[in-house]
Amino acid sequence: MSPTAKIAAFEVRDVLRSRWLIGYALFFLVVTDALLRFGSSEKALLSLVNVVLFVTPLVTLVFATVYQYNSREFIELLLAQPVKRRQLFGGLYLGVALPLSVVFIASVGVPMIVHRSDNPVALGTLGALLGIGVALTGVFTAIAFLVVARSDDRMKGLGIAIVLWLTLALLYDGVVLLLVMIFADHALEQPLLALMTLNPIDLARVALLLRFDVSALLGYTGAVMRQFFGASAGLAITSSVLALWVAVPLVFAFRGFNRKDF
Repeated sequence: MSPTAKIAAFEVRDVLRSRWLIGYALFFLVVTDALLRFGSSEKALLSLVNVVLFVTPLVTLVFATVYQYNSREFIELLLAQPVKRRQLFGGLYLGVALPLSVVFIASVGVPMIVHRSDNPVALGTLGALLGIGVALTGVFTAIAFLVVARSDDRMKGLGIAIVLWLTLALLYDGVVLLLVMIFADHALEQPLLALMTLNPIDLARVALLLRFDVSALLGYTGAVMRQFFGASAGLAITSSVLALWVAVPLVFAFRGFNRKDF
């Protein structure tokens, strides 16, 4: 087993014992089960969209940030061993992102199995929702690693993480709407597409809703994406940009981690 895999395996076992993760799993189990009891499986999953888009980034960002600050002594210990920094960084990232993703999949998927949903539309919705949840987990774990790599102050880092979430989850759409109102007399399609790529939560929402015929929920950027590229090409483009949202923060986080004097 490679050093990266050994570090990741240790981190996964440690993260799975966290009370944060247990609470995260229970939250999605209860919410998914309750929605399935009071409505059809398809409506329940569509109702989960907004819950996933708000809760998954917040929990992932805060948990990964706090966990990395708490792991400083463990990181210093491993750096004293014959382990390369890129191996350690890769193991740390996988050790946080993997358990968060697995717990999310299980806590949303198990209630569907228990309620024995065999509706093909609902199963398609479930697959898209789980994929988006895992993508958001990867993106916001990478952002948390970038925050920790750039700031040694625990409180400052946690504050930056929360402000980032507030900006991307709540304030960003308001700013976009304000720009649309101010520049209503101009062609805004291409600027809106560019703005959409700057927000992973907006990308996740569009990637998910383009999969289904729920145009009323797409918003400005989603409607423009469907108009420009259609559902299939729009889904491929948003998925590719989401992959970049994982890669780019990770590259800058590793550069900061590599230069840090522990």
